[in-house]
Amino acid sequence: MKRKTKKRILLYVIAAILVVCGIFAYQTNKRSAEKKAQKEAMKNQIKTIDDLDGKKIGVQIGTTGDIYASDYEGDKAGTVVERYNKGADAVQALKLGKINCVIIDEQPAKAYVEKNKELKILQEDFADEEYALCINKTNTDLKEKINVALQKLKEDGTLDQIMKNFIGKEDEKGKYPYKKKNVKRTGTLTVATNAEFPPYEYFENGKICGLDADMMQAVCDEIGMNLKIQNMDFDSIITAVKSGKADVGAAGMTVTEDRLKNIDFSDTYAHAKQVVIVKGSATVSETRSFKEAFHDNFIKEHRYQYLVKGFGNTILITFFAIIIGILFGLVIAVIRVSHDRNGSVPLLNLLCKVYLTVMRGTPAVVQLLIIYYVILTSVQNKIIVAIVAFGLNSAAYVAEVIRSGIMSVDAGQMEAGRSLGLSYRQAMLSVIVPQAIKNVLPALGNEFIVLIKETSISGYIGLMDLTKGGDIIRSITYEAYLPLYAVALVYLVTVMILSAGVGLLERKLREKD
Repeated sequence: MKRKTKKRILLYVIAAILVVCGIFAYQTNKRSAEKKAQKEAMKNQIKTIDDLDGKKIGVQIGTTGDIYASDYEGDKAGTVVERYNKGADAVQALKLGKINCVIIDEQPAKAYVEKNKELKILQEDFADEEYALCINKTNTDLKEKINVALQKLKEDGTLDQIMKNFIGKEDEKGKYPYKKKNVKRTGTLTVATNAEFPPYEYFENGKICGLDADMMQAVCDEIGMNLKIQNMDFDSIITAVKSGKADVGAAGMTVTEDRLKNIDFSDTYAHAKQVVIVKGSATVSETRSFKEAFHDNFIKEHRYQYLVKGFGNTILITFFAIIIGILFGLVIAVIRVSHDRNGSVPLLNLLCKVYLTVMRGTPAVVQLLIIYYVILTSVQNKIIVAIVAFGLNSAAYVAEVIRSGIMSVDAGQMEAGRSLGLSYRQAMLSVIVPQAIKNVLPALGNEFIVLIKETSISGYIGLMDLTKGGDIIRSITYEAYLPLYAVALVYLVTVMILSAGVGLLERKLREKD
Protein backbone atom coordinates (compact mmCIF):
# COMPACT_ATOMS: atom_id res chain seq x y z
CA MET A 1 0.00 0.00 0.00
CA LYS A 2 2.84 2.37 0.94
CA ARG A 3 4.64 1.48 -2.30
CA LYS A 4 1.54 2.42 -4.31
CA THR A 5 1.28 5.69 -2.41
CA LYS A 6 4.96 6.49 -3.02
CA LYS A 7 4.59 5.65 -6.73
CA ARG A 8 1.53 7.85 -6.94
CA ILE A 9 3.33 10.74 -5.24
CA LEU A 10 6.31 10.23 -7.54
CA LEU A 11 4.04 10.32 -10.58
CA TYR A 12 2.42 13.52 -9.32
CA VAL A 13 5.83 15.10 -8.77
CA ILE A 14 7.01 14.07 -12.24
CA ALA A 15 3.78 15.38 -13.76
CA ALA A 16 4.17 18.69 -11.92
CA ILE A 17 7.80 18.96 -13.06
CA LEU A 18 6.72 18.26 -16.65
CA VAL A 19 3.98 20.90 -16.41
CA VAL A 20 6.45 23.49 -15.02
CA CYS A 21 8.99 22.59 -17.72
CA GLY A 22 6.29 22.83 -20.37
CA ILE A 23 5.22 26.29 -19.14
CA PHE A 24 8.83 27.43 -19.00
CA ALA A 25 9.50 26.07 -22.52
CA TYR A 26 6.34 27.74 -23.81
CA GLN A 27 7.26 31.12 -22.33
CA THR A 28 10.83 30.81 -23.61
CA ASN A 29 9.67 29.87 -27.09
CA LYS A 30 7.07 32.63 -27.01
CA ARG A 31 9.69 35.27 -26.15
CA SER A 32 12.00 33.81 -28.79
CA ALA A 33 9.20 33.89 -31.36
CA GLU A 34 8.31 37.48 -30.45
CA LYS A 35 11.93 38.56 -30.79
CA LYS A 36 12.17 36.75 -34.10
CA ALA A 37 8.95 38.41 -35.27
CA GLN A 38 10.26 41.83 -34.21
CA LYS A 39 13.52 41.23 -36.07
CA GLU A 40 11.59 40.06 -39.12
CA ALA A 41 9.35 43.13 -38.90
CA MET A 42 12.37 45.43 -38.67
CA LYS A 43 13.98 43.61 -41.59
CA ASN A 44 10.86 43.96 -43.74
CA GLN A 45 10.03 47.50 -42.67
CA ILE A 46 9.27 49.73 -45.65
CA LYS A 47 9.92 53.46 -45.23
CA THR A 48 10.44 54.50 -48.86
CA ILE A 49 9.84 53.12 -52.35
CA ASP A 50 13.49 52.03 -52.42
CA ASP A 51 12.75 49.51 -49.65
CA LEU A 52 10.43 47.42 -51.87
CA ASP A 53 13.26 45.25 -53.17
CA GLY A 54 13.15 41.79 -51.63
CA LYS A 55 9.72 42.29 -50.04
CA LYS A 56 6.33 40.64 -50.48
CA ILE A 57 4.13 43.06 -52.44
CA GLY A 58 0.36 42.66 -52.55
CA VAL A 59 -1.69 43.89 -55.51
CA GLN A 60 -5.17 43.50 -56.96
CA ILE A 61 -4.90 41.32 -60.04
CA GLY A 62 -5.18 43.12 -63.37
CA THR A 63 -4.70 46.63 -61.96
CA THR A 64 -1.91 49.05 -62.85
CA GLY A 65 -0.50 48.32 -59.39
CA ASP A 66 -0.13 44.74 -60.61
CA ILE A 67 1.59 45.95 -63.78
CA TYR A 68 4.05 48.19 -61.90
CA ALA A 69 4.78 45.54 -59.26
CA SER A 70 5.59 43.01 -61.98
CA ASP A 71 8.76 45.01 -62.70
CA TYR A 72 10.07 43.94 -59.27
CA GLU A 73 9.14 40.29 -59.68
CA GLY A 74 12.01 37.90 -60.30
CA ASP A 75 14.75 40.35 -59.32
CA LYS A 76 17.96 39.35 -57.54
CA ALA A 77 16.60 40.59 -54.21
CA GLY A 78 13.88 37.92 -54.29
CA THR A 79 10.86 40.23 -54.48
CA VAL A 80 7.55 38.36 -54.47
CA VAL A 81 4.28 39.72 -55.86
CA GLU A 82 1.11 38.28 -54.30
CA ARG A 83 -1.98 38.86 -56.46
CA TYR A 84 -5.50 39.08 -54.99
CA ASN A 85 -8.93 39.28 -56.62
CA LYS A 86 -9.85 42.22 -54.40
CA GLY A 87 -7.95 45.14 -52.95
CA ALA A 88 -9.62 44.47 -49.60
CA ASP A 89 -8.14 40.96 -49.56
CA ALA A 90 -4.66 42.36 -50.17
CA VAL A 91 -5.12 44.84 -47.32
CA GLN A 92 -6.30 42.06 -45.01
CA ALA A 93 -3.22 40.00 -45.90
CA LEU A 94 -1.08 43.01 -44.99
CA LYS A 95 -2.80 43.32 -41.61
CA LEU A 96 -2.13 39.63 -40.92
CA GLY A 97 1.54 39.98 -41.84
CA LYS A 98 1.33 37.72 -44.90
CA ILE A 99 2.73 40.49 -47.12
CA ASN A 100 4.80 43.61 -46.45
CA CYS A 101 2.92 46.23 -48.45
CA VAL A 102 0.10 46.85 -50.92
CA ILE A 103 0.38 48.91 -54.11
CA ILE A 104 -3.00 50.38 -54.99
CA ASP A 105 -4.75 53.54 -56.19
CA GLU A 106 -4.63 56.52 -53.85
CA GLN A 107 -8.34 57.07 -53.16
CA PRO A 108 -9.16 53.44 -52.32
CA ALA A 109 -5.97 53.39 -50.23
CA LYS A 110 -7.25 56.34 -48.20
CA ALA A 111 -10.55 54.52 -47.64
CA TYR A 112 -8.75 51.36 -46.49
CA VAL A 113 -6.42 53.25 -44.14
CA GLU A 114 -9.32 55.22 -42.66
CA LYS A 115 -10.99 51.93 -41.70
CA ASN A 116 -7.75 50.25 -40.56
CA LYS A 117 -5.89 52.61 -38.22
CA GLU A 118 -2.85 50.33 -37.93
CA LEU A 119 -2.03 50.97 -41.58
CA LYS A 120 -0.53 54.01 -43.27
CA ILE A 121 0.31 55.30 -46.74
CA LEU A 122 3.90 56.16 -47.63
CA GLN A 123 4.34 59.87 -48.25
CA GLU A 124 6.22 59.14 -51.46
CA ASP A 125 3.88 58.46 -54.42
CA PHE A 126 4.61 55.31 -56.39
CA ALA A 127 3.31 56.48 -59.80
CA ASP A 128 1.03 59.05 -61.48
CA GLU A 129 -1.70 58.03 -63.91
CA GLU A 130 -4.87 59.11 -65.69
CA TYR A 131 -8.22 57.31 -65.64
CA ALA A 132 -10.29 56.69 -68.77
CA LEU A 133 -13.26 54.58 -69.89
CA CYS A 134 -12.53 51.40 -71.87
CA ILE A 135 -14.56 50.84 -75.04
CA ASN A 136 -14.58 48.14 -77.70
CA LYS A 137 -12.26 49.02 -80.60
CA THR A 138 -15.08 48.48 -83.09
CA ASN A 139 -17.46 50.85 -81.29
CA THR A 140 -16.03 54.11 -82.63
CA ASP A 141 -19.39 55.90 -82.70
CA LEU A 142 -19.93 55.31 -78.98
CA LYS A 143 -16.39 56.45 -78.23
CA GLU A 144 -16.98 59.71 -80.08
CA LYS A 145 -20.28 60.33 -78.28
CA ILE A 146 -18.73 59.68 -74.87
CA ASN A 147 -15.75 61.93 -75.60
CA VAL A 148 -18.09 64.77 -76.63
CA ALA A 149 -20.14 64.23 -73.46
CA LEU A 150 -17.03 64.18 -71.23
CA GLN A 151 -15.77 67.38 -72.83
CA LYS A 152 -19.09 69.10 -72.18
CA LEU A 153 -19.14 67.88 -68.56
CA LYS A 154 -15.63 69.29 -68.08
CA GLU A 155 -16.52 72.64 -69.61
CA ASP A 156 -19.75 73.22 -67.67
CA GLY A 157 -18.16 72.17 -64.36
CA THR A 158 -20.36 69.08 -63.83
CA LEU A 159 -17.41 66.69 -63.76
CA ASP A 160 -15.55 68.96 -61.35
CA GLN A 161 -18.53 68.96 -58.97
CA ILE A 162 -18.76 65.16 -59.12
CA MET A 163 -15.05 65.00 -58.24
CA LYS A 164 -15.52 67.37 -55.31
CA ASN A 165 -18.45 65.32 -54.02
CA PHE A 166 -16.31 62.19 -53.67
CA ILE A 167 -12.60 63.13 -53.58
CA GLY A 168 -12.65 66.84 -52.80
CA LYS A 169 -11.73 68.61 -49.58
CA GLU A 170 -13.39 67.50 -46.37
CA ASP A 171 -15.80 70.45 -46.44
CA GLU A 172 -16.75 69.61 -50.06
CA LYS A 173 -17.40 65.86 -49.85
CA GLY A 174 -21.07 64.91 -50.02
CA LYS A 175 -22.25 68.42 -50.88
CA TYR A 176 -22.39 68.10 -54.67
CA PRO A 177 -24.49 65.00 -55.43
CA TYR A 178 -25.33 64.59 -59.08
CA LYS A 179 -29.04 64.66 -59.92
CA LYS A 180 -30.29 62.62 -62.85
CA LYS A 181 -31.73 64.80 -65.63
CA ASN A 182 -35.14 64.32 -67.16
CA VAL A 183 -34.23 63.82 -70.82
CA LYS A 184 -35.48 61.67 -73.67
CA ARG A 185 -33.59 58.37 -73.74
CA THR A 186 -33.07 55.74 -76.41
CA GLY A 187 -31.39 52.43 -75.65
CA THR A 188 -29.33 51.31 -72.66
CA LEU A 189 -25.63 51.82 -71.96
CA THR A 190 -24.28 48.81 -70.05
CA VAL A 191 -21.31 49.75 -67.87
CA ALA A 192 -19.01 47.14 -66.34
CA THR A 193 -17.39 48.05 -63.03
CA ASN A 194 -15.81 46.58 -59.92
CA ALA A 195 -17.85 47.88 -57.00
CA GLU A 196 -15.09 47.29 -54.45
CA PHE A 197 -13.07 50.39 -55.29
CA PRO A 198 -14.26 53.26 -53.06
CA PRO A 199 -14.87 56.12 -53.61
CA TYR A 200 -15.02 55.48 -57.37
CA GLU A 201 -17.47 52.58 -57.11
CA TYR A 202 -18.93 50.78 -54.10
CA PHE A 203 -22.17 49.33 -52.75
CA GLU A 204 -24.46 51.42 -50.57
CA ASN A 205 -27.94 50.27 -49.57
CA GLY A 206 -27.80 47.55 -52.22
CA LYS A 207 -26.98 50.00 -55.02
CA ILE A 208 -23.70 50.66 -56.85
CA CYS A 209 -22.65 54.23 -56.07
CA GLY A 210 -19.52 56.32 -56.43
CA LEU A 211 -17.70 58.82 -58.60
CA ASP A 212 -17.71 56.65 -61.72
CA ALA A 213 -21.40 55.78 -61.27
CA ASP A 214 -22.40 59.47 -61.04
CA MET A 215 -20.13 60.39 -63.94
CA MET A 216 -21.61 57.66 -66.16
CA GLN A 217 -25.11 58.83 -65.25
CA ALA A 218 -24.11 62.34 -66.34
CA VAL A 219 -22.69 60.92 -69.60
CA CYS A 220 -25.92 58.99 -70.22
CA ASP A 221 -27.90 62.17 -69.62
CA GLU A 222 -25.83 63.89 -72.32
CA ILE A 223 -26.07 61.12 -74.93
CA GLY A 224 -29.70 60.25 -74.12
CA MET A 225 -29.37 56.64 -72.93
CA ASN A 226 -30.46 54.64 -69.89
CA LEU A 227 -27.70 53.49 -67.55
CA LYS A 228 -27.19 49.89 -66.45
CA ILE A 229 -24.23 49.05 -64.20
CA GLN A 230 -22.90 45.50 -63.88
CA ASN A 231 -20.57 44.51 -61.06
CA MET A 232 -17.75 42.04 -61.76
CA ASP A 233 -14.11 41.31 -60.92
CA PHE A 234 -11.73 44.01 -62.14
CA ASP A 235 -9.79 41.66 -64.41
CA SER A 236 -13.05 40.64 -66.15
CA ILE A 237 -14.05 44.15 -67.23
CA ILE A 238 -12.00 44.36 -70.43
CA THR A 239 -13.11 40.83 -71.40
CA ALA A 240 -16.76 41.84 -70.85
CA VAL A 241 -16.38 44.92 -73.06
CA LYS A 242 -14.53 42.98 -75.78
CA SER A 243 -17.14 40.21 -75.84
CA GLY A 244 -20.07 42.64 -75.96
CA LYS A 245 -21.38 41.82 -72.49
CA ALA A 246 -20.85 45.48 -71.62
CA ASP A 247 -20.55 48.66 -73.71
CA VAL A 248 -18.15 50.52 -71.44
CA GLY A 249 -15.79 49.74 -68.58
CA ALA A 250 -15.64 52.34 -65.80
CA ALA A 251 -13.54 51.28 -62.83
CA GLY A 252 -10.67 53.72 -62.33
CA MET A 253 -8.91 52.18 -65.32
CA THR A 254 -5.55 53.50 -66.53
CA VAL A 255 -4.53 53.56 -70.18
CA THR A 256 -1.53 51.25 -70.74
CA GLU A 257 0.18 49.90 -73.84
CA ASP A 258 -0.83 46.32 -73.08
CA ARG A 259 -4.48 47.27 -72.61
CA LEU A 260 -4.51 49.30 -75.84
CA LYS A 261 -3.67 46.11 -77.75
CA ASN A 262 -7.07 44.68 -76.79
CA ILE A 263 -9.33 47.63 -76.07
CA ASP A 264 -9.83 51.30 -76.87
CA PHE A 265 -10.14 54.17 -74.37
CA SER A 266 -12.02 57.43 -74.10
CA ASP A 267 -10.43 60.73 -73.22
CA THR A 268 -9.14 60.81 -69.64
CA TYR A 269 -11.43 62.15 -66.95
CA ALA A 270 -9.43 61.99 -63.69
CA HIS A 271 -5.86 62.23 -62.43
CA ALA A 272 -4.80 59.55 -59.96
CA LYS A 273 -1.80 58.11 -58.17
CA GLN A 274 -0.53 54.70 -57.20
CA VAL A 275 0.56 54.61 -53.55
CA VAL A 276 2.01 52.07 -51.15
CA ILE A 277 0.18 50.96 -48.00
CA VAL A 278 2.33 49.60 -45.16
CA LYS A 279 1.89 48.75 -41.51
CA GLY A 280 2.24 51.77 -39.25
CA SER A 281 3.89 52.00 -35.87
CA ALA A 282 0.63 52.65 -34.08
CA THR A 283 -1.03 49.74 -32.31
CA VAL A 284 -4.79 49.44 -32.31
CA SER A 285 -6.17 48.45 -28.92
CA GLU A 286 -9.81 49.21 -29.66
CA THR A 287 -11.81 46.04 -30.20
CA ARG A 288 -15.45 45.71 -31.14
CA SER A 289 -17.84 43.38 -29.41
CA PHE A 290 -19.46 40.59 -31.39
CA LYS A 291 -22.76 42.46 -31.17
CA GLU A 292 -21.24 45.59 -32.73
CA ALA A 293 -19.50 43.59 -35.46
CA PHE A 294 -22.72 41.68 -36.22
CA HIS A 295 -24.66 44.93 -36.45
CA ASP A 296 -22.12 46.55 -38.80
CA ASN A 297 -21.91 43.52 -41.07
CA PHE A 298 -25.53 42.45 -41.31
CA ILE A 299 -28.01 44.86 -39.69
CA LYS A 300 -26.63 48.26 -40.74
CA GLU A 301 -28.08 49.41 -44.07
CA HIS A 302 -29.81 45.98 -44.27
CA ARG A 303 -26.58 44.36 -45.45
CA TYR A 304 -27.96 40.90 -44.68
CA GLN A 305 -29.96 41.34 -47.90
CA TYR A 306 -26.81 40.65 -49.92
CA LEU A 307 -26.71 37.18 -48.36
CA VAL A 308 -30.46 36.65 -48.75
CA LYS A 309 -30.43 37.63 -52.42
CA GLY A 310 -27.28 35.62 -53.05
CA PHE A 311 -28.70 32.55 -51.34
CA GLY A 312 -31.90 32.83 -53.37
CA ASN A 313 -29.89 32.91 -56.60
CA THR A 314 -27.79 29.97 -55.41
CA ILE A 315 -30.87 27.81 -54.77
CA LEU A 316 -32.49 28.92 -58.04
CA ILE A 317 -29.40 28.07 -60.10
CA THR A 318 -28.90 24.74 -58.34
CA PHE A 319 -32.54 23.66 -58.73
CA PHE A 320 -32.79 24.26 -62.47
CA ALA A 321 -29.23 23.10 -63.14
CA ILE A 322 -29.93 19.72 -61.52
CA ILE A 323 -33.07 19.36 -63.66
CA ILE A 324 -31.00 19.99 -66.81
CA GLY A 325 -28.34 17.64 -65.46
CA ILE A 326 -30.82 14.80 -64.85
CA LEU A 327 -32.63 15.13 -68.20
CA PHE A 328 -29.50 15.53 -70.32
CA GLY A 329 -27.59 13.00 -68.21
CA LEU A 330 -30.40 10.44 -68.69
CA VAL A 331 -30.21 10.83 -72.48
CA ILE A 332 -26.42 10.38 -72.45
CA ALA A 333 -26.66 7.37 -70.15
CA VAL A 334 -29.24 5.62 -72.36
CA ILE A 335 -27.15 6.25 -75.49
CA ARG A 336 -24.01 4.87 -73.87
CA VAL A 337 -25.73 1.80 -72.43
CA SER A 338 -27.46 1.08 -75.74
CA HIS A 339 -24.12 1.16 -77.52
CA ASP A 340 -22.41 -0.99 -74.88
CA ARG A 341 -25.10 -3.68 -75.04
CA ASN A 342 -25.96 -3.91 -78.73
CA GLY A 343 -23.51 -1.60 -80.55
CA SER A 344 -26.18 0.85 -81.73
CA VAL A 345 -25.81 4.63 -82.31
CA PRO A 346 -21.97 4.59 -82.60
CA LEU A 347 -21.73 8.23 -83.70
CA LEU A 348 -23.90 9.49 -80.83
CA ASN A 349 -21.92 7.34 -78.41
CA LEU A 350 -18.67 8.89 -79.68
CA LEU A 351 -20.07 12.41 -79.22
CA CYS A 352 -21.23 11.51 -75.70
CA LYS A 353 -17.79 10.16 -74.78
CA VAL A 354 -16.12 13.33 -76.08
CA TYR A 355 -18.62 15.45 -74.11
CA LEU A 356 -18.02 13.49 -70.91
CA THR A 357 -14.25 13.71 -71.33
CA VAL A 358 -14.33 17.49 -71.85
CA MET A 359 -16.83 18.31 -69.11
CA ARG A 360 -15.23 16.04 -66.51
CA GLY A 361 -11.68 16.92 -67.51
CA THR A 362 -11.89 20.72 -67.30
CA PRO A 363 -12.59 22.94 -64.26
CA ALA A 364 -16.16 24.15 -63.81
CA VAL A 365 -14.99 27.77 -63.52
CA VAL A 366 -13.32 27.57 -66.96
CA GLN A 367 -16.50 26.11 -68.44
CA LEU A 368 -18.55 28.90 -66.85
CA LEU A 369 -16.32 31.62 -68.28
CA ILE A 370 -16.25 30.08 -71.78
CA ILE A 371 -20.04 29.72 -71.84
CA TYR A 372 -20.50 33.31 -70.58
CA TYR A 373 -17.95 35.09 -72.75
CA VAL A 374 -17.83 32.88 -75.86
CA ILE A 375 -20.83 30.59 -76.35
CA LEU A 376 -23.72 32.63 -74.87
CA THR A 377 -22.32 36.04 -75.77
CA SER A 378 -25.73 37.46 -76.65
CA VAL A 379 -27.39 36.30 -73.41
CA GLN A 380 -27.33 39.10 -70.84
CA ASN A 381 -29.18 37.25 -68.05
CA LYS A 382 -26.38 35.83 -65.91
CA ILE A 383 -28.66 33.47 -64.01
CA ILE A 384 -29.62 31.73 -67.26
CA VAL A 385 -25.94 31.47 -68.21
CA ALA A 386 -25.11 29.96 -64.82
CA ILE A 387 -28.01 27.48 -65.01
CA VAL A 388 -26.87 26.31 -68.45
CA ALA A 389 -23.20 26.10 -67.42
CA PHE A 390 -23.80 24.17 -64.19
CA GLY A 391 -26.52 22.05 -65.79
CA LEU A 392 -24.19 20.90 -68.59
CA ASN A 393 -21.42 20.25 -66.09
CA SER A 394 -23.72 18.28 -63.80
CA ALA A 395 -25.08 16.23 -66.73
CA ALA A 396 -21.64 14.72 -67.29
CA TYR A 397 -21.57 13.32 -63.74
CA VAL A 398 -25.26 12.43 -63.59
CA ALA A 399 -24.90 10.47 -66.84
CA GLU A 400 -22.32 8.17 -65.29
CA VAL A 401 -24.42 7.79 -62.14
CA ILE A 402 -27.51 6.80 -64.14
CA ARG A 403 -25.45 4.56 -66.43
CA SER A 404 -24.15 2.65 -63.42
CA GLY A 405 -27.75 2.38 -62.18
CA ILE A 406 -28.92 0.96 -65.50
CA MET A 407 -26.06 -1.53 -65.57
CA SER A 408 -27.00 -2.66 -62.05
CA VAL A 409 -30.47 -3.73 -63.20
CA ASP A 410 -30.57 -7.46 -63.89
CA ALA A 411 -30.26 -8.26 -67.60
CA GLY A 412 -33.29 -10.56 -67.27
CA GLN A 413 -35.48 -7.49 -66.83
CA MET A 414 -34.73 -6.43 -70.40
CA GLU A 415 -35.36 -9.94 -71.69
CA ALA A 416 -38.68 -10.04 -69.82
CA GLY A 417 -39.70 -6.74 -71.37
CA ARG A 418 -38.77 -7.86 -74.88
CA SER A 419 -40.67 -11.15 -74.38
CA LEU A 420 -43.80 -9.09 -73.69
CA GLY A 421 -43.49 -7.56 -77.13
CA LEU A 422 -41.81 -4.29 -76.14
CA SER A 423 -39.19 -2.81 -78.44
CA TYR A 424 -35.69 -2.21 -77.06
CA ARG A 425 -36.47 1.50 -76.63
CA GLN A 426 -39.80 0.81 -74.90
CA ALA A 427 -38.26 -1.78 -72.59
CA MET A 428 -35.41 0.58 -71.71
CA LEU A 429 -37.68 3.54 -70.90
CA SER A 430 -40.56 1.62 -69.30
CA VAL A 431 -38.76 -1.20 -67.46
CA ILE A 432 -35.04 -0.51 -66.98
CA VAL A 433 -34.80 3.24 -66.46
CA PRO A 434 -37.43 3.49 -63.66
CA GLN A 435 -35.59 0.79 -61.69
CA ALA A 436 -32.24 2.44 -62.38
CA ILE A 437 -33.51 5.86 -61.21
CA LYS A 438 -34.75 4.28 -57.99
CA ASN A 439 -31.34 2.73 -57.40
CA VAL A 440 -29.43 5.97 -57.96
CA LEU A 441 -31.78 8.46 -56.26
CA PRO A 442 -29.49 8.80 -53.21
CA ALA A 443 -26.49 9.41 -55.50
CA LEU A 444 -28.49 12.07 -57.39
CA GLY A 445 -29.28 13.69 -54.04
CA ASN A 446 -25.57 13.86 -53.28
CA GLU A 447 -24.97 15.42 -56.72
CA PHE A 448 -27.46 18.15 -55.76
CA ILE A 449 -25.44 18.79 -52.58
CA VAL A 450 -22.17 18.98 -54.51
CA LEU A 451 -23.72 21.30 -57.08
CA ILE A 452 -25.04 23.74 -54.50
CA LYS A 453 -21.48 24.27 -53.24
CA GLU A 454 -20.05 24.40 -56.76
CA THR A 455 -22.22 27.41 -57.61
CA SER A 456 -19.97 29.49 -55.34
CA ILE A 457 -17.86 30.26 -58.43
CA SER A 458 -20.75 32.21 -60.01
CA GLY A 459 -19.11 35.43 -58.85
CA TYR A 460 -16.53 35.03 -61.62
CA ILE A 461 -19.14 36.33 -64.08
CA GLY A 462 -20.34 39.02 -61.66
CA LEU A 463 -23.42 37.08 -60.56
CA MET A 464 -24.69 37.66 -57.05
CA ASP A 465 -24.60 34.26 -55.38
CA LEU A 466 -24.20 33.52 -51.67
CA THR A 467 -20.39 33.75 -51.72
CA LYS A 468 -20.46 36.96 -53.76
CA GLY A 469 -22.90 38.45 -51.26
CA GLY A 470 -20.40 37.79 -48.48
CA ASP A 471 -17.63 39.35 -50.58
CA ILE A 472 -19.68 42.51 -51.08
CA ILE A 473 -20.22 42.84 -47.32
CA ARG A 474 -16.47 42.39 -46.77
CA SER A 475 -15.72 45.09 -49.33
CA ILE A 476 -18.01 47.50 -47.45
CA THR A 477 -17.03 46.75 -43.85
CA TYR A 478 -13.42 45.53 -44.34
CA GLU A 479 -14.33 42.74 -41.94
CA ALA A 480 -12.38 39.63 -42.94
CA TYR A 481 -13.99 36.89 -40.89
CA LEU A 482 -17.62 37.41 -39.91
CA PRO A 483 -19.11 37.54 -43.45
CA LEU A 484 -17.11 34.44 -44.39
CA TYR A 485 -18.29 32.63 -41.26
CA ALA A 486 -21.88 33.57 -42.11
CA VAL A 487 -21.53 32.28 -45.68
CA ALA A 488 -19.93 29.05 -44.46
CA LEU A 489 -22.69 28.58 -41.87
CA VAL A 490 -25.45 29.02 -44.45
CA TYR A 491 -23.79 26.48 -46.75
CA LEU A 492 -23.27 24.08 -43.83
CA VAL A 493 -26.87 24.27 -42.61
CA THR A 494 -28.19 23.89 -46.16
CA VAL A 495 -26.00 20.86 -46.83
CA MET A 496 -26.96 19.30 -43.47
CA ILE A 497 -30.66 19.67 -44.30
CA LEU A 498 -30.17 18.20 -47.76
CA SER A 499 -28.03 15.37 -46.37
CA ALA A 500 -30.77 14.54 -43.87
CA GLY A 501 -33.25 14.48 -46.76
CA VAL A 502 -31.02 12.13 -48.76
CA GLY A 503 -30.65 9.88 -45.70
CA LEU A 504 -34.43 9.80 -45.23
CA LEU A 505 -34.87 8.92 -48.90
CA GLU A 506 -32.41 6.03 -48.60
CA ARG A 507 -34.28 4.63 -45.59
CA LYS A 508 -37.64 4.86 -47.39
CA LEU A 509 -36.22 3.04 -50.39
CA ARG A 510 -34.77 0.29 -48.18
CA GLU A 511 -38.14 -0.14 -46.45
CA LYS A 512 -39.88 -0.60 -49.82
CA ASP A 513 -37.30 -3.17 -50.87
